[in-house]
Amino acid sequence: MLDKRYDPHQVEQGKYDKWKEAGYFTAGDKSKQPFSIVIPPPNVTGKLHLGHAWDTTIQDIIARYKKMCGYDVCYLPGMDHAGIATQAKVMDKLSKSGIDVTKISREFFLQKAWEWKDEYALNIHEQWKKMGLALDYSKERFTLDEGLNYAVRTVFKTLYDHGLIYQGEKIINWDPVQMTALSNIEVIHQDDPGEMFYFKYPIVDSDEYLIVATTRPETMFGDVCVVVNPNDERYKKYVGMKVINPANGDIIPLIADEYVDLEFGTGAMKCTPAHDPNDFLIGEKYHFAKPIIFNKNATMNSLCGKYEGMDRFECRKALVEQIKKDGNFIKIEKIVHPVGHSERTNAVVEPMLSKQWFVKMRPLAEQALANQKNKDNRVDFVPSRFENVFTQWMEKVDDWCISRQLWWGHRIPAYYNKHTGEVLVSVDEPKDKENWVQDEDVLDTWFSSQLWPFSTWGWPNDTDDLKRYFPTDCLVTGYDIIFFWVSRMIFESLEMTQKRPFKEVVIHGLVRDELGRKMSKSLGNGVDPIEVIDHYGADALRYFLTTNSTPGQDMRYIDEKVAASGNYLNKIWNSARYVLSVLPENFKIQEIKKELLSPIDKWIINRLELTIERVTSNMNKYDFNAASNHLYNFVYDDFCSQYLEMSKVALNSSDENKKNTTYQVLVKCLKNIILLIYPYTPFIAEELYLNLPNHLESVMLERYPVYEEGLIDESINAEIELLFNIIRDVRNYKIENKIAPNAKLDLSLYLKIKTFDEFLTYLNRFTFSNVSLVGEEILNQKGETKAYHDAILNIVNEAGKEEAIKRLEKEIENEQNEIMRGEKMLSNPNFINKAPKEKVELEESKLKKHREALASLLEKRKNI
Repeated sequence: MLDKRYDPHQVEQGKYDKWKEAGYFTAGDKSKQPFSIVIPPPNVTGKLHLGHAWDTTIQDIIARYKKMCGYDVCYLPGMDHAGIATQAKVMDKLSKSGIDVTKISREFFLQKAWEWKDEYALNIHEQWKKMGLALDYSKERFTLDEGLNYAVRTVFKTLYDHGLIYQGEKIINWDPVQMTALSNIEVIHQDDPGEMFYFKYPIVDSDEYLIVATTRPETMFGDVCVVVNPNDERYKKYVGMKVINPANGDIIPLIADEYVDLEFGTGAMKCTPAHDPNDFLIGEKYHFAKPIIFNKNATMNSLCGKYEGMDRFECRKALVEQIKKDGNFIKIEKIVHPVGHSERTNAVVEPMLSKQWFVKMRPLAEQALANQKNKDNRVDFVPSRFENVFTQWMEKVDDWCISRQLWWGHRIPAYYNKHTGEVLVSVDEPKDKENWVQDEDVLDTWFSSQLWPFSTWGWPNDTDDLKRYFPTDCLVTGYDIIFFWVSRMIFESLEMTQKRPFKEVVIHGLVRDELGRKMSKSLGNGVDPIEVIDHYGADALRYFLTTNSTPGQDMRYIDEKVAASGNYLNKIWNSARYVLSVLPENFKIQEIKKELLSPIDKWIINRLELTIERVTSNMNKYDFNAASNHLYNFVYDDFCSQYLEMSKVALNSSDENKKNTTYQVLVKCLKNIILLIYPYTPFIAEELYLNLPNHLESVMLERYPVYEEGLIDESINAEIELLFNIIRDVRNYKIENKIAPNAKLDLSLYLKIKTFDEFLTYLNRFTFSNVSLVGEEILNQKGETKAYHDAILNIVNEAGKEEAIKRLEKEIENEQNEIMRGEKMLSNPNFINKAPKEKVELEESKLKKHREALASLLEKRKNI
């Protein structure tokens, strides 16, 4: 028997381990059609965040739903090594323990990083368990495990052989904190306050000078020329001359190129090819040197003279002061301009010329875009509008810098001959490895993550799992990583397997705080899903996460809404307790015979079947909010508010057939509510299900409810809706007139349609009234009349007439006193002239409302 009180923590205790031990999460039933989902792998850097909880809950709902629909569901778990983030965490931990991280070896660091991974993997397992995720742990993967490392090496070699991976010197984004290159989409551009500095560049052998503006004076040590537009009349006569760099006294040429915008700044542009992507192109075009003036930690190097070793921003201040002393300073303007910051460290990114490994993106992007026109192999986005995000990015994508100056990650499978300098790219180590040294860099984390949909099944080996479960059926993720992850999985899967990575990708929004702000450490507004579970239970959090936003939209985390989710589950719990409490001891579930159903039974079956149809339709469209709303309305409005109360008429009857039929309908409704809510809230569903008669070993073995059109009888709907409307109006009449709920009223009812035999029985019982059926011509017009499509009702309260009149007289007197007070105040010139305008308007508004209330009360008294 269910406990009187719903306690989510008690209900959720122990169930997950039982499911896991029973093998309910394990896939492999080859008699069924396969359905596969791979988890968006969380980083091994700490606790799960609400976004990951949202991803995985949606996927878990899909997995549980599809399993109930008869599929062999494989929900594959795994974790991501998260190169930059994890290395930063491990290095920080080592530093805090007193270890000088500048003196440790790669081998020592990797040992500590794997220890970190093992520790946090256990934490993530516990968090998945608390969330109730039906994961097949026998297939768990890690992006740095041996199999995935082999897949990464194979992809790198294949792309290199196809000319799609190359090594070259380019301007890359450099993170001076982590001291590694970043790809373009790992850089967050934000508007920062800054300064535009104007300096004189004296013309050699002349008293004249050019004025050049820059936001980064510290880069002047890398200037190789000044560039003007050849059509700029201001500078035509100077082209071909030389100018003096005011930072270091170097003499550099003045050249002309149409790249320079005549309208921007002064029209004269300094060119620093090693530290600006546009300047790099000019340097290439005119064959200038490309001097690098920063160390890897963004301090100034030996090319910067007395500023060597200074931080770049300290150098900026000192250099400007020196230029002022030298007489070459013009002015400073305060500006706001976009500045790139490292996504991981928030450091200001430094454009830096560097030799790195790149993926040539144009051929891969074109292949991915063309594939979206292939209806048999395209990836369908849900909602479909997000395909435009994918398309627009692929149309303008740049080559992808994939090398990272880290230790934690997949080491690049490129080897350099110690004697000849030859480069060898190989899946395996060279046989004469003593003559070769491997590239020190590792690959961008996303390089291995992009292989997740097929490498996890054993690719490049032709495994049984790969044949059965790839392409995966569905991926769930947030719109913020369509660039980072979804796009890369699509183009890489097509290149490596000629197949799409997944058939559908379900996109959700971001979880924001109650004020709509993005959650961040700096704002301190993050929410730990495990803390929410500890307070409200996993089912309440799961239900909240999947029912509080429409597909693709952001969601605000509001504590009260999680509590409301728990209240809804408590409603289901209490209704289950009631149903189970009225069942006889020897009750057995039997097939419901349509001919034995009462009109009320027929109505609730109609509502149930309609709910099953609507919920199923929306589940198949991944619209879990709409699906849950249909079920919610059935639970609250139909089952709990109406049927549970109405069914008491049959349960108190002496007709055993009628009683047994109602028992069957009660259990049918309750069971279907449990099965429909189960994918959302598996713990409470399991507890309730195991208290049903004739249950299986677990709700996880049940089939999803199927819409049974043969049980529908719509002929009864109009009569039942009329019955409910009359009961509702009589109850409201009592509330409005402050009449006790059980007070007797005289009701005269004219019916335009034939109703079922017990219509008046229900009406008398649930309105506590005496109902008389009359003809339209003899309706008592003394009371209050309600008109319906199929009936007219007249309500007379003879017993409470005196009391009602007394109460009305009291209310009328109160309103008259308020009107007198208001009229007196508003007729006082002192008040009108001295009181604030808002106060006068408020009193006028109050007077108007009191007059309207008085008119209404007088009308009510007249009717009585």
